[in-house]
Amino acid sequence: MTDCRLRAVRAGHLFDGRAVLGAGMVLIEKGRILDVDTTGAAPPAEAELVDLGPDTWLLPGLIDTHVHLAFDASDDVVARLVAADDSTLLARMRDAAARALRAGITTVRDLGDRGYLSLALRQEIADGVRPGPHIVASGPPITTPGGHCHFLGGEAAGVEAVRAAVRERHDRGCSVVKVMASGGVLTAGSTAHLPQYGFAELRAAVEEAHRLGMPTAAHVHPGASVVDALAAGFDSLEHVTFLSETGVEADLLTIRSIAVRGVVVGTTVGSLPGARPVSASVLACADGVRAVRARLHRAGARMVAGSDAGIAPGKPHDVLPYGIAALAELGMTPVQALSAATVEAAAACGVGHRKGRIARGMDADLLAVSGGLLSDLSALREVRAVFREGRRVR
Repeated sequence: MTDCRLRAVRAGHLFDGRAVLGAGMVLIEKGRILDVDTTGAAPPAEAELVDLGPDTWLLPGLIDTHVHLAFDASDDVVARLVAADDSTLLARMRDAAARALRAGITTVRDLGDRGYLSLALRQEIADGVRPGPHIVASGPPITTPGGHCHFLGGEAAGVEAVRAAVRERHDRGCSVVKVMASGGVLTAGSTAHLPQYGFAELRAAVEEAHRLGMPTAAHVHPGASVVDALAAGFDSLEHVTFLSETGVEADLLTIRSIAVRGVVVGTTVGSLPGARPVSASVLACADGVRAVRARLHRAGARMVAGSDAGIAPGKPHDVLPYGIAALAELGMTPVQALSAATVEAAAACGVGHRKGRIARGMDADLLAVSGGLLSDLSALREVRAVFREGRRVR
């Protein structure tokens, strides 16, 4: 629920999503940013002042471009999801969303739920029934019969079935279309380094989605699926690991094409320190995947911060700050890494007109943290305050 009071939030450091502004004050009214002041002016007499102190950084609320609220970050997320009825699963999703919000993640793009439950949760949050992040929802991902994450209910075989699946997501009110172009590691019988859909199905998904005004995201691991999804016109490519049967085989020409075309790369980075990898194959390929992502960055690809939160114990729904730090380890500057989780992430999720920046007219979704943020991105975990549409939630 939007807070209608006039509020002035003052901090020693402002990061607006693109640049550091120094000390400043953000004026908030009716859930939106009314003004941003860096002159040291006094707040309006009628405003409630929240002075966060000189050692505090105020930045846009973080945006996780790839989460699964329906997965509970347990040792066996698939078995627990399959065993849960809808009411139990929705309750877990509420907890996951609340955990993300407490960490300052004020927008999430859910790229795979079951039974369109993320839409129900999105409505609860919008109605003010409970606090939570803004949810950009795909509904069940479109996948082949028996394919990766088929247990979420999005199976479709052939071009016409894929088109129909896209229309269903539009009619139900989804904000993005997610397609499992290749296999993945979570699903028994699925192989991450092999394609699931060919170019014809992928192109059909993009054509139908774009005709309906919907963006598209493709889950892609092997190079063949990356190439096909890129040629099909997907708006974002998730993972982009270039997995092969023997490891990681990056294609530099494809990497350059991704950068030149400006397609968003969802890097799905970040996990808790010391966490066990999702699978032995993921561990074996970790160094190669990091090298691919570093090459994508050097090539100038549009890389955004997504965590794949929920899929394993090392990826709880507040893990994104670790992913932002991981982007810096790939060669991004701290400002670039922070932008990848704010302004660039907002654009990738289709909410750049409302989210991701501290600027006049934007939603007042804000995160305040302590410490030297630009010298140590772990300061993102030192949360002082979180505001969602102007209302302080932590």
